[in-house]
Amino acid sequence: MKILLTGSTGYIGRRLLPVLLADGHEVICLVRDKRRFDWDDFSGALQKQITVVEGDLNQVATLKEVPANYDAAYYLVHSMSSSYKDFATVEAESAQNFTAMVNGSTARHVIYLSGIVNDSDLSNHLLSRKNVEDIIRSGTVPATVLRAAIIIGSGSASFEIIRDLVEKLPVMIAPKWLKTRCQPIGIRNVIDYLHGVLMKPNAFNQSFDIGGADILTYKEMLLGYAKVRNLKRWIITVPVLSPKLSSLWLYFVTSTSYSLARTLVASMKNEVICKDTGIQKIVPIKILHYHEALQLAFDKISQKHVISSWKDSISSDTMRNNFLDNVQVPEHGVLTDKRIIPFERNKTEVVDNIWRIGGEQGWYFGNWLWGIRGVIDKVVGGVGLRRGRRSETDLKPGDALDFWRVLIADKENMRLLLYAEMKLPGEAWLEFKIKEVDGKKTLFQTATFQPLGLWGRVYWYLVLPFHGLIFPRMAKGIITAK
Repeated sequence: MKILLTGSTGYIGRRLLPVLLADGHEVICLVRDKRRFDWDDFSGALQKQITVVEGDLNQVATLKEVPANYDAAYYLVHSMSSSYKDFATVEAESAQNFTAMVNGSTARHVIYLSGIVNDSDLSNHLLSRKNVEDIIRSGTVPATVLRAAIIIGSGSASFEIIRDLVEKLPVMIAPKWLKTRCQPIGIRNVIDYLHGVLMKPNAFNQSFDIGGADILTYKEMLLGYAKVRNLKRWIITVPVLSPKLSSLWLYFVTSTSYSLARTLVASMKNEVICKDTGIQKIVPIKILHYHEALQLAFDKISQKHVISSWKDSISSDTMRNNFLDNVQVPEHGVLTDKRIIPFERNKTEVVDNIWRIGGEQGWYFGNWLWGIRGVIDKVVGGVGLRRGRRSETDLKPGDALDFWRVLIADKENMRLLLYAEMKLPGEAWLEFKIKEVDGKKTLFQTATFQPLGLWGRVYWYLVLPFHGLIFPRMAKGIITAK
């Protein structure tokens, strides 16, 4: 069977794709930038089953190259992380273009992953999800809509936010929405359902709620996480935190962006509990309990096998969709800090240290200074340092790395190039390379800044003393760290 998969580089799509390939399906992956598709995730045999097509569902002109001969299509895109004011418009436009494209194809089934919309007074986010559902079901191709509550899995937004809160705050003064009930579902079950309904006639033109085995309040979820991790935590709920204050609370304490925090907080007033559970008759699977979904997430993290992370999404306020265009570091009109350090150590060990930079490992020197810079970035509306990284040892182009974005991660040629996502009066790159110079192994560490106007230059010279303190010691730390 031939399948069109939208969102194939996203959190859900990257996990569904290997399952479809294992079934022997041919998969057309629609991506906004071909360079973000990671062929290294698949063997040579599986690569033959994949066709990658570049196109943006919000720009009709870019969809002309998408083939029209496929049997089924998955719609796994959303705009939750984009501007809080316009995400509904963007989502509706994308769904309309997708539906028109599928109507003109040979497809016999469309599958869409939505959110549970059983409350009467829905948030803007859930209203947008319902609107997208209506648009897709208005098409001529039979559609199946799976409505999920919050998804728990390594790298999922919900899991990472819960993790941030519980791991970092022994005592929480929390908003009253922590008393709202929901039915969290493990990512494994989500993939089981998405895969299981494919081309099932009794799922055509149907909507199903999908959830886990437990109905919990958000407070119970936080305390449940603490129990699994053997942590003692105290949560006090208060009625005085407005939605805006609640959003700021999430934004500063967790790795989420402010626009996503606003969207999530607005939705947390709604109970997301399954009412239509007919999906079990069509796809009878073992439904995971909340603690089981958590444990599976911990297992993936401990095995350093986090396939995808919501943090790697590029539909954000701070990163352009064409960010890989920045792989060419400018040479003119820039300010640089270059460190060139010969070393005797095994090159592989130094490369491994480069590939572990950021996240839990830190930056090899002055982590508290990096932390202060992250706090400042949060205060001015940036992403901060809390995003961490998808894996402790693996880096791929497009990965989020603290407040950087990975542009090039070429381990064979010993080159890592990062692009700054922090708020800056200009653009910045940080590059690590290892080369042989006069027969000596040498680390090249280069920070490049392209200032925007006079203030950009003022900023560079203001932070220059900190660069002089941090960068040389960071380079030496990369070489010497065990």
